[in-house]
Amino acid sequence: VQLVESGGGLVQPGGSLRLSCAASGFTFRGSAMTWARQVPGKGLEWVSGFYSDGSTYYGDSVKGRFTISRDNAKNTVFLQMNSLKPEDTAIYYCATGDKDLGGSWGQGTQVTVSS
Repeated sequence: VQLVESGGGLVQPGGSLRLSCAASGFTFRGSAMTWARQVPGKGLEWVSGFYSDGSTYYGDSVKGRFTISRDNAKNTVFLQMNSLKPEDTAIYYCATGDKDLGGSWGQGTQVTVSS
């Protein structure tokens, strides 16, 4: 399994970023996938994801601002992040599986929200 995240960067509060996660080494279609984030010194927090039935879930802190999507033809899952806040600053990871965070992980991409 290989997961490669991209799209992170520095953005001002209120701005937007779109994260991508390119997956390989497993059957992507129909797989549960999760985006999670970690602030240094704090625990891991799941942000959003797909269950294996294709339904989506969002953490309360990002609901209404973030949107998860996937392109099964390209084995890629996306996280569109709008109305970003400084507290969204974290390393964002893509992972297989759902909220239990017990699957395989990518290397992460840094998102910094600051003026």
